[in-house]
Amino acid sequence: MKYCDLHCDALTASGKEQVTKVRLEAGDCLLQCFAAFVEEGGFSRFSSLADKFEDLVKNEGYHRVLYASDVKENAVNALLSCEGGAWESIEELRGLYARGVRMAGFVWNTPTAAGYPNFPDYQGLCAGRTSPSVREEKRGLTPFGHESAELMAQLGIIPDVSHGSDALFWEIAQKKRPFVASHSNAASVQNWARNLTDEQIAAVADCGGVVGLNFCADFLSDDGSAAGQRTAILAHVRAILNAGGEDVLAVGSDFDGIPENAYLPDPSCMPSFFETLADEFGVRIAEKAARDNFLRVLRDVVGDK
Repeated sequence: MKYCDLHCDALTASGKEQVTKVRLEAGDCLLQCFAAFVEEGGFSRFSSLADKFEDLVKNEGYHRVLYASDVKENAVNALLSCEGGAWESIEELRGLYARGVRMAGFVWNTPTAAGYPNFPDYQGLCAGRTSPSVREEKRGLTPFGHESAELMAQLGIIPDVSHGSDALFWEIAQKKRPFVASHSNAASVQNWARNLTDEQIAAVADCGGVVGLNFCADFLSDDGSAAGQRTAILAHVRAILNAGGEDVLAVGSDFDGIPENAYLPDPSCMPSFFETLADEFGVRIAEKAARDNFLRVLRDVVGDK
């Protein structure tokens, strides 16, 4: 079953890579989104990662996607996205679009010019002083973040709220346009601030967007075994379907940004994953989660050439 993956960090991976062209082909990947993750360095750092993406497309034989109509059935398609502080001015946001970005996250785990992240105290979380369930509820988009969201709608860039605070999420949802949480799970199953509440999942669905399942073990379950992760992923799928319906589910693996998952270590395992989804929830829901739901968002926001 061909699938779209809304998020990987292959452009900044170090050491053993989870995402390779060979593994994507083995997994029957239709479209892989490659995130330019910018923690520091702003647009200059983004530009170097965009160069790396273009080299990857050329040297590895990916088919680049700039518009929905670019997606080819007989290729591994590649779409450039960004995450973190990739832009700090409207001119730089236009520059992202010119370099091919078609999906953009406003933040990572620390504040940016555009907004605030899930965790109110990321350093405290890393040091064990705060719980991963504590959510940032008050600080959301900055005025510049609101301005950016409006330009994204004009240009055709999909807004991505993964890593965004609750306030940021609701400010994007209130705009009543399709958006995504490219790599987030269900907080009702695993209570991390990185996961979405049932109300948030419903809001994504109401706006015509999607939620991409994240394969990070900690975001799925406290049980990191292969059996525990399999059970947890199915529980997250069920929770997302119950909260938002069958048109909201997608996949955003976070490969190369997470430790190896014992159940789904790399893209070559995706066929068995979608077979399991089809067995548990039906073929049509599996097909929608695999590709149809995200391709709909791509058409609705980015459009055809």
